[in-house]
Amino acid sequence: MSEKYYPTIGLEVHAELKTNTKMFCACKNDPDEEKPNVNICPVCMAHPGALPVINKKAVENVIKVGLALNGKIADFTEFDRKNYFYPDIPKGYQISQYKFPIVSGGHLASFDITRVHLEEDTANNKHDRGDYSLIDFNRAGVPLMELVTKPHTFDNMELAVKTASKFAKEYQLVLQYLGVSEANMEKGEMRVEANISLSREKKFGTKVEVKNLNSFRSVERAIKYELGRMTKLLEENKDAEIMQETRGWDEGKQKTFSQRKKESSEDYRYFPDPDLPKLKLHEAFDLKRMKKELPELPIAKRARYKKDFGIKAEDIEIYVNDFELGVRFSAIAKILTNSKKVQIASNFITSDYLGIKKSNKEAKLPSAENFAELVSIFNEGKISSRAAKDILGRIVVNDESPKEIAEKGNLLQKNDEGTLKKIAQKIMNANPKAVADYKGGKENALMSLVGQIMKETKGSANPEVVKKLLEKLLK
Repeated sequence: MSEKYYPTIGLEVHAELKTNTKMFCACKNDPDEEKPNVNICPVCMAHPGALPVINKKAVENVIKVGLALNGKIADFTEFDRKNYFYPDIPKGYQISQYKFPIVSGGHLASFDITRVHLEEDTANNKHDRGDYSLIDFNRAGVPLMELVTKPHTFDNMELAVKTASKFAKEYQLVLQYLGVSEANMEKGEMRVEANISLSREKKFGTKVEVKNLNSFRSVERAIKYELGRMTKLLEENKDAEIMQETRGWDEGKQKTFSQRKKESSEDYRYFPDPDLPKLKLHEAFDLKRMKKELPELPIAKRARYKKDFGIKAEDIEIYVNDFELGVRFSAIAKILTNSKKVQIASNFITSDYLGIKKSNKEAKLPSAENFAELVSIFNEGKISSRAAKDILGRIVVNDESPKEIAEKGNLLQKNDEGTLKKIAQKIMNANPKAVADYKGGKENALMSLVGQIMKETKGSANPEVVKKLLEKLLK
């Protein structure tokens, strides 16, 4: 039987900040630029004598994140030079932060935060040219925020994988709600690195860093693979030592691979950047006002939706992840007020509307008034479930009054017992066997008669009224 192992996971998440210009120069910060090397200047290309200037908006964005995570905002902070020699670093060093990060502490989704600091992004290597590589410096110098979590030890591997992925997703949402980053992983605007270790006891093992995971699925699969690799090493040899190293994730092979021996902070020879001023953040920013002006964050939105609307957790998660859809739902719920109607509205949106949206990208929610009207006439029994779905299919293309559509299309259900009684008697006379079966104890025969009446009325009869009427007549 295999021994029990305790995985420890720590995460480092880089996110490109949404600013007009780069971190230390006036070049445009444009993640959608397709032409290489057009948003560059002497500063981000490290020409001799070019001096950097701090982007205040980028600093403000990091402070917002720190406040949202309930971290401590530093009074004093400074920028340091992190020295290493790669082709994508034109200066031979990266301007980053070491001893005095902007944010210390905080918490999010099961992980405690160690720090959040600000640095500049590197250039982008292009390795798709066969026997040589090219470098695009458009990204060099873009404001890059790095969050580092404290390592967290888990009781099992499955929990470790799920919790790490959940943290990354929640952090992406926080950045998007704050408006500080698009955090689009496909574009490389958010990159995750996982520090992974495994031990037979509840203590830290030797750490392996897996770099540049560019999707939530990659985060899960890379951690799962690496924990499996470590487990195999330890089970095959009790005295085996896991090497501290940096590994990459091969998406095609679905496995990690060794890149280099892990550097320590001493290898980077950090020292304060002499070209940049020290910052006193408590003087430069009104932190109380910034905290007060923070938008509603995902965790608060979940709690409010549960309290105010009482809708399913799955529905709430859809609205939290799709901010605009959540805004539209809130506007509809405000008109409906009744909790039953609000739940019907949510079912229509998360099931029927999103189903339509998959096959018709042009579909969009109608005005809150028209959507609320659809819910109301359905809740009042004026239209059937089938009619409601048909009308919804129309109003997501053309924003019209559902009531008018129902009236013009003869979709309003007939509730008049006098009229329905005559039709019911006609159907009963025409189906003596079904009548006899029902009276003989076969409950299904009743629904057969209901179906016949619905067919006779072309679906306009209210099935609940029809059912109750038949039960009276067949006594």
